Amino acid sequence: MKIDRFCAFLLAFAFATIMTGCHPVKPVVKNDTQPPKINPLSPSATLKVTPETIDKGQPAELSWTTSNATTVAIDGLGTVAASGSKKITPASSTTYHLTAQGDGGSTEANARVTVNIPPTDTTSHLTDQQLFEQNIKDIFFSYDNFDIRPDETQIASANADFLARHPNIKFTIEGHCDERGSEVYNMGLGENRASTVRQTLIDHGVSPDRIKVISFGKEKPFCTTAEDESCWQQNRRAHFVFSN
Repeated sequence: MKIDRFCAFLLAFAFATIMTGCHPVKPVVKNDTQPPKINPLSPSATLKVTPETIDKGQPAELSWTTSNATTVAIDGLGTVAASGSKKITPASSTTYHLTAQGDGGSTEANARVTVNIPPTDTTSHLTDQQLFEQNIKDIFFSYDNFDIRPDETQIASANADFLARHPNIKFTIEGHCDERGSEVYNMGLGENRASTVRQTLIDHGVSPDRIKVISFGKEKPFCTTAEDESCWQQNRRAHFVFSN
């Protein structure tokens, strides 16, 4: 009897074990998936002026469009709407600059309007002496030389052209030298420099009776701050003086 009960117990235990193994075990799933990150869109912008060229006093229209922008500003106008237009009357040629900012960054746009300004005669009220002082330039020379340097020929020609267009102006050409050399030598050198310039003007059509020549040698230097080439080169010149 005991053996039968033991056998029955073993059968029951085996059956329970088999039945337990037949139920599938559900796996535990961990949810590590994160939602995808969405980057904000970058802003875009356009800016234009119509028409692009105007005469002074005429209006033009400045227009702009933007997208994905939270703040839009135009230099000179301040903060503006995301899109819009504005009448402008600039006094001179102007480049307008737009900046658009948003969560996705910033962008810029430019537009330029050209303003045609009619020429005005700003010299009509000037005297002959004022015109002379504005247009006539001194001519500089190399050391111990009275030939007009190649880099000074254009200035000499410009002086001659101005004087030929203003036949009523009379003037004096002063010859100057730097401090090196004797007084006698520099007086002669200064006269040669002034005479060379005088002849150049005559060759360009300036009447000789309008021109006086004088030499100051080294007596009236223009620069006295140093005894070196930086000063000496300023003193080797033919200087023009208006005559009443």
